[in-house]
Amino acid sequence: MTYAGIQMFMEKLKQLINCNDNPLINNPSIIHERPQFQLLYEELGSIIQTLFIDGQQDLEKVNDLKKRFTDAVEEAYYIVDMFLSSVYHMNDEHFPTSEGFIPSLNLDDVRRSLKSAFMSIIMNNMKMDPSRSTERTLNQPAPTAQIFITRNSSGSKKLLDEIVVGLDRDAGLIRDKLVEDQKKLDVVSIVGMGGIGKTTLATKVFNDGYVKHHFYVRVWVTVSQTYYKRDVLIQILLSIGVKQDLEMASDSQLRELVHKHLMGRRYLIVIDDIWNTETWDNLKLFFPHDNKGSRILLTSRLTEVAKHANSDGFIHHLGYLSKERSWELLCQKVFQGDEFPEWSIKHGMQIVENCQGLPLAVVVIAGVLAKEAWSEKLWMEIAERTGSYIVGDQNGCLETLALSYNHLPLHLRECFLYLGGFPEDYDFQVQRLIWLWVAEGFIEQAGDRRLEDIAEGYLMDLIDRNLVIVAGRRKSNGAVKACKVHDLVRELCLRQAKEERFILETERVVSSSQFSFDVTTPPYKPVRMFISKYVQDFPDFSAQNLQSILCFSDFRTLSDGIAKYFRSFVLLSVLDLQKCRLNGFPHDMELLVHLRYLAIWNSSAGFPASICNLWNLQTLIYITSYFRVVLPSNISNLVNLRHLWSYLHSDKKIVGFPIMKMPFFLPTIVKPMKLQTISNVVLGDGVDDFLKCFPYIKELTCPMYVEEDNDFESLTYLEKLKLTGLRRRMKSTMHDSPKGDGKNHITFPATLKTLKLVGCHLPWSDMSIIQSLPNLQVLKLRNNAFNGSCWNTDEQQFRQLKSLRLEGLNIKLWEAYSKSFPCLKQLEILHCYDLDEISLEVGDIPTLEMIKINNCSNSIVESVRRIQAEQHEFGNYGLQIEVSGFDDFSL
Repeated sequence: MTYAGIQMFMEKLKQLINCNDNPLINNPSIIHERPQFQLLYEELGSIIQTLFIDGQQDLEKVNDLKKRFTDAVEEAYYIVDMFLSSVYHMNDEHFPTSEGFIPSLNLDDVRRSLKSAFMSIIMNNMKMDPSRSTERTLNQPAPTAQIFITRNSSGSKKLLDEIVVGLDRDAGLIRDKLVEDQKKLDVVSIVGMGGIGKTTLATKVFNDGYVKHHFYVRVWVTVSQTYYKRDVLIQILLSIGVKQDLEMASDSQLRELVHKHLMGRRYLIVIDDIWNTETWDNLKLFFPHDNKGSRILLTSRLTEVAKHANSDGFIHHLGYLSKERSWELLCQKVFQGDEFPEWSIKHGMQIVENCQGLPLAVVVIAGVLAKEAWSEKLWMEIAERTGSYIVGDQNGCLETLALSYNHLPLHLRECFLYLGGFPEDYDFQVQRLIWLWVAEGFIEQAGDRRLEDIAEGYLMDLIDRNLVIVAGRRKSNGAVKACKVHDLVRELCLRQAKEERFILETERVVSSSQFSFDVTTPPYKPVRMFISKYVQDFPDFSAQNLQSILCFSDFRTLSDGIAKYFRSFVLLSVLDLQKCRLNGFPHDMELLVHLRYLAIWNSSAGFPASICNLWNLQTLIYITSYFRVVLPSNISNLVNLRHLWSYLHSDKKIVGFPIMKMPFFLPTIVKPMKLQTISNVVLGDGVDDFLKCFPYIKELTCPMYVEEDNDFESLTYLEKLKLTGLRRRMKSTMHDSPKGDGKNHITFPATLKTLKLVGCHLPWSDMSIIQSLPNLQVLKLRNNAFNGSCWNTDEQQFRQLKSLRLEGLNIKLWEAYSKSFPCLKQLEILHCYDLDEISLEVGDIPTLEMIKINNCSNSIVESVRRIQAEQHEFGNYGLQIEVSGFDDFSL
């Protein structure tokens, strides 16, 4: 259990002690035990203050003691949750009592265990040498084995020697940046995942003939995860050619020698495999700034290090090899320039496809094939089981990647390991992944920041460390939509996760005999189960420590007797069955009171009111076959619900979810909710306005209401809003109203960042309200969002707008001026058949990077051509143009 998990437990205890307005918590049996909850909360809070917040103890340095403490916390968590389950189950006459249930609460033993572990840590503190200067906070990297300049991964370096396939363009870019006419000392960086070829590329540049001629001094230094400054200084001096006795010199004398021999000479220093910003801060002091055009070339797996070294410098993100380049590399290493048999092409292409563009993986396989290069049987076998050959590599392919895991801060480790449970080649939707991380208790609270925002920062950190890959295009505001991991990285996650008993992953589930839980695992240790490809039935066995079930099977219908499984999984906190169709909502699912994340596909009509008993629920994703989902009036009992989403079932496979969001119909509501996002909602006549329903809403999709004030200004947390047309308030139906029926006054909050308007038929004069929004970054207008043939932006300025999309509008004239869009980066115009042209001034927007045109008039295409031609005349070749829907268009 991490600090984030302890925080989640503390929050649950606080609710059990203080929540008086929740009928689900105000059960007499629970109220009776509040003194015990209070005592545990106070004692645990005091220990946390000492161990974590005051920073007096580094738990990683006393692993055994730390394990005793976290085991005690996990056991306390388990006892409290089992007691709560017992209370709810015993109150339900349909649910049989289980032997594992706890009819009464006794926390005395576990409190003694907590105190004992705490006192052992305090005593250990007193014995530790106070002069040690290696104190580390929770957010700093975990300790690893000592790795010096010659390191354990040197085998992988040798494997990658002389791999130059596909690097000519990359090498040219780096070389040009190194030798450009700039006198001040500059830093250029190469960033990418382990095994991608960073060192190989740096070597190619280092040995380039022009680079050799340009720089008087060239030095190569490998620092790795753990290094000694003295060794680096000696390595630099030896590379320069200093021959005096360096071993007898002091550190300060070595620094002076380095500075003396570099001063006044144009030098190139390659710092290979740098892992943290502190290393750079120490090393940069060695290098003189004497305006001679000197350069430093860094290689790192961490984007953060490159940005820290030079926030404005050139960072080259080294990508994967194409399939063709991978095949070229494989042939080069296996056949070494000789002809290859024709049959090898088919199997070889399958092999390199399985390597997914990672040079290290290709070279490992090449080493196996080279032993029997002309054996078609071997090629076929490796093509079918490429991954197992790579993982079994004795030179340590996975060990090379494992260095990145060893360097992860503690707060990122569980988030990273979790990715191993997803199927191979799976594109996971960022939003869903973040919700899962929060529900699993991986995210540490930091001040008043939303856990979801913190989790997004965690994900971006993993991306910057080149452990997670951005999949597909980003959102209009630059945010990441979907991610994936390389198969080797996934294998690393799985291996480490299984070692730590973190997840149970299986690709095929037919019967309970296929599940094997380690009997030595204590009952309070949480287990997470990921099921891929096929589900016939869930295993019928007792696993009260099963915390999570996520299914990724194809669409199947689970048996009607599914309720029996929930008798075993009473402590589930995550249940994702969105790929498994249920014929009705199982009655006993309402007793899974610890669920924080629930995704289900219910093929029957109606939204069961019993879901509202799941008071811990944070995220609810409801897949349905019906076009309307009526919410029960007691939906506000879900006091912890943050995200409520509904989708119409579709066989079309996209990233993470079916494609069509279905509206929730809310006839009435008892009290306000803490919802942050809702997919689509229509209010009934029993609800006055959104503020009374969702005062904390951040993302909202809803219609505009005819002849009403559509006041969104009072929603002071709202950042993303989509309005889906005009409607009248209806008691039980939700029909579209006639367009333009009645006057619709509308306001927006200053917090709004993304606004999408669909079929709202607003007058263009209302655009003055929108343009005044100080934080608006994305604006999308679709299907007669505004009425009128002319939009004049002369008096308007969208101060922060970065993305503008016009789709299906009936405008003929758009008077656009560069001054109106000072920050615009992307402009999209789709299906605007009446629009005559785009003003040439649009091309003068200094920040504009992309114009996309799809299915518009020929005159629009011609105006885009003129814009690009004019920008080329001004020397602006950075503006990209994408035109589709025109077969004969070319730029």
